[in-house]
Amino acid sequence: MDRYILLNPGPVNLSERVRQALLKPDLCHREPEFSALQETIRKDLLEVYRLPADRWAAVLLPGSGTAAVEAMLISLVPDGGNLLIIENGVYGERMSKIAAAHGIHHIRLQHDWTGAIDRGRLAAAIGTNKISHIAIVQHETTTGRLNDLPAIATLCREYDIPLLVDGVSSFGAEAIEFDAWHVAACAATANKCLHGVPGVSFVIAKRDVLAGRAGAPRSVYLDLQNYLLHQDNGGTPFTQPVQCFYALAEALCEFHEQGGWRARQDKYRQYMAIIREGMIGAGIDPLLDAADCSCVLNAFHLPRGMTYGRLHDTLKANGFIIYAGQGELAKTIFRVSAMGDISAEDMHRFVSCIRTLAGTVEKDTDSDRGNPA
Repeated sequence: MDRYILLNPGPVNLSERVRQALLKPDLCHREPEFSALQETIRKDLLEVYRLPADRWAAVLLPGSGTAAVEAMLISLVPDGGNLLIIENGVYGERMSKIAAAHGIHHIRLQHDWTGAIDRGRLAAAIGTNKISHIAIVQHETTTGRLNDLPAIATLCREYDIPLLVDGVSSFGAEAIEFDAWHVAACAATANKCLHGVPGVSFVIAKRDVLAGRAGAPRSVYLDLQNYLLHQDNGGTPFTQPVQCFYALAEALCEFHEQGGWRARQDKYRQYMAIIREGMIGAGIDPLLDAADCSCVLNAFHLPRGMTYGRLHDTLKANGFIIYAGQGELAKTIFRVSAMGDISAEDMHRFVSCIRTLAGTVEKDTDSDRGNPA
C-alpha cells in the first residue's frame, strides 16, 4: 500500500508541501536562521486564536502533546498549590498521573468515561477545597467527547481560578476563548489539527502567569520558564527538532491560507457527517450523540459479531487506518478521526468499505443462525 488514509487521532496524513518542507537544508539550532524560523512559528501559533504577543507567549518544546501537558502542569502549578483535575477519559487520568509523579498536590474529580462533566459536583469540589488551578481536557479522544469548557469557565471566573487546558486534540479546530474562559495556559501539538509532523509540541500561556511562578523548577527539560527566557531572546535551551520545525512552519502557513480554525472545523464537520451517516446506515451505532462530540473524532460501537482486530485488519487491507478503544472500551468500540490531508472522496470510500464489511458480517451471522446446533 503506497498511502494509508490515517483516520487515527494523529499522526495525520501530510500535504505534499508540508512533506517537502522536511527536505529543507540542515540547520544548526544556534544559528540566526533557526531563531527566525522559531519566531515565525511562535507568532503564527498566537495568530491561530488572535492572541496578542504582549500578553501571551507560545513556548515550543520537543516531544509529543503529553510533553506539553506535563510541562504546563509542572511549570504553572506552584509549590503549595492545589490542582483540581477533571477526569472523564484516559487523558484526564494521565494528568493526574503527571501530578502524582511530580508531587503536585491535586484532587481528582472522576467521571465515567462516557459521561459528561457534572458541573454540580465540580462546584461542590471548588466550594469545599481551596483550589489554585483547574485542569481539563477539552477534547477527550477516549470517546470523542468535547467537554463543555464554557460551563467550566463560568465557575473559574466566579472563583477566580486559572484554567489549564489540554488542547492537544482540539487546538486549531475547536473554539478556544482564552480570555473569556479564564485560560491561563493551553498545551497542544503539531501533529493533530495543525497537520504538522510528530516531534514538536507547545504551550500557549499568559506571560504574567509564566513570569509569576516562584520556587525551584520541577524539571530541567520541561521547565516552561526556561524555554520562554531563551526563546524570547532568540535562542533555545536544548536542541530542537529542526526538520519538524520546518514542517510546522509550513503547516501553519497552509492552515492560515485555508481559513484558520473555523475553516478547519467546517471541513472536519463535513467529513465526520459523512462518516456518522455512513456508519448509522450500516447499522453501526455511535457511542455518543453528535451534539456531545468534537468535530475531530467520533467513537462507534463495534459491528455485531466483529472483533476490533478483524475490523482494523480488513480496513487496513483497503487502505484505511482506524483506532481502537482504550481500557474496557477496547472490547466494544473503535474510533475514527477526520484530521489530516484527506478528502471527502476518501471519506465516501471509507464508508463504502464499512458498509460492505458490515453486510458481510450480517450475512455470516444470519448463516450461523440457520445452522443446526
